[in-house]
Amino acid sequence: EVQLVESGGGLVQPGGSLRLSCAASGFTFGSYDLSWVRQAPGKGPEWVSAINRGGRVRYYADSVKGRFTISRDNAKNTLYLQMNSLKPEDTAVYYCATGDRSNWTGGSRGQGTQVTVSP
Repeated sequence: EVQLVESGGGLVQPGGSLRLSCAASGFTFGSYDLSWVRQAPGKGPEWVSAINRGGRVRYYADSVKGRFTISRDNAKNTLYLQMNSLKPEDTAVYYCATGDRSNWTGGSRGQGTQVTVSP
């Protein structure tokens, strides 16, 4: 059974930083491209970033490019999202998901971690 467990969310002031983690189990972690997606209140899910199985190719939505960094540790079966220069519009529930920016909707997703950016 695929399990994805996100952690690291919280309340942060604008301009602050957070690092999200996603612990994975139940599948061959290093064989999958992975993504972070988010869902703000009252809005649909939005793809944020993806990383290929080897960790060398990374993609970002324009809204987070230059501020967020995705990474993975295949030895630890863990996906990360370093978020810097956070803005109020980054407030959302953040999920890790299997798949890349074109097919994550058909994959598995965790339960999410709340990120709130507010003064």
